[in-house]
Amino acid sequence: MVTLYEIPLSPYAQKVKLALLEKGIEFTTVVPNIDAPDAEFLALSPRLQVPAFVDEDVRLFDSSVILEYIEDRWMQAPLLPVTAAERARVRLLEEICDTHYDAVNWSVAEIMVFKRAEGELAGRMLAHAKQQIDELNARLERELATRPWLNGEQCGYGDLVAYPFVNGAAALGSKPMPNSRLSSWLGSMRTRPSAQRVKEDVIASLPTFANRPKEVAEGVHRREYRDHRLEWMLRHDGLEIVLAGLQAHNIRFSRDVCAS
Repeated sequence: MVTLYEIPLSPYAQKVKLALLEKGIEFTTVVPNIDAPDAEFLALSPRLQVPAFVDEDVRLFDSSVILEYIEDRWMQAPLLPVTAAERARVRLLEEICDTHYDAVNWSVAEIMVFKRAEGELAGRMLAHAKQQIDELNARLERELATRPWLNGEQCGYGDLVAYPFVNGAAALGSKPMPNSRLSSWLGSMRTRPSAQRVKEDVIASLPTFANRPKEVAEGVHRREYRDHRLEWMLRHDGLEIVLAGLQAHNIRFSRDVCAS
């Protein structure tokens, strides 16, 4: 049996879950305690990140590596396009979403949900974020100019790796332009059974995370400033946020892989 270690709100975990569901692979999920991880999860995910993945003797971390494994391991209902050029194109979309899109969405949550900045500083940072989300959405809009799905003629890899980020931005108030191709695509993605399952799991997890802003403020939970997120903060007037978070012990960086 396949086991997916996840936090339902994580876009990285969501794209792996979408792939498993689209391929019809049975799996169970485990939500690890990131704040007090047990030895099993530390061994499985040395960076202390989700998703992590177990398939019998195979143990993986990093969402992109896991997706590649899923595609190679279960060749039925292939998610990647056929040609090398198209495969490279959708993998590039994944890289853009994993780094650029995630950094913006995550930083918006830091301000809107976790109140790391207020007043003029918050306004400036949110303005930067809105502009960048609009630019990222415009990039995806161009991808849809000549194809019905980001993956091509059918829903696939390119759609699953972009959906959690576009949907996440929309939930934070930055929706695709009305009547745009991307807006129609988002609506179509939301109707897919895989996306409906992801939504259900997010909703079910919300009571567990309802106190997360308070836990962060008190230093009980630390938000992870992985590389691209930290860069976004430093480039957009957020140095004082990082310094304050370090002093309050409510931010963390990725755990050293060599520590395990």
